[in-house]
Amino acid sequence: MTYLAFWARAFVVTVGSELCVAPWLLEPHEPRARRLAAVVAANVLSHPAVWFVFPELGLSYTPMLVAAESWAVGSEVLLYRLVFPALSWRRAVAVSALANAVSVGVGVLLRSLGARL
Repeated sequence: MTYLAFWARAFVVTVGSELCVAPWLLEPHEPRARRLAAVVAANVLSHPAVWFVFPELGLSYTPMLVAAESWAVGSEVLLYRLVFPALSWRRAVAVSALANAVSVGVGVLLRSLGARL
């Protein structure tokens, strides 16, 4: 399987994981479709860099993971604030951090069960 195929699998798992968490914590008065679209857009923004840029920085695994997840959380916070201006910074950070923690946890669990992500 190619690296691009592994990325596509991981992207689907990530988006699926974050869709289980983030839309329900974003602005509840916003239409559900808008919240779902924002989560997908946030991952389109963040996920390719996590897979294709950060591994090429020459960092060992743990610092690379910290940098990549910091990018993911930070870029998603900015997108959520752009899409939902009434969303507080605190809530945007909480939503993004929790959604990313869930997606990392699901990825770690799947890999521990033998999935190739």
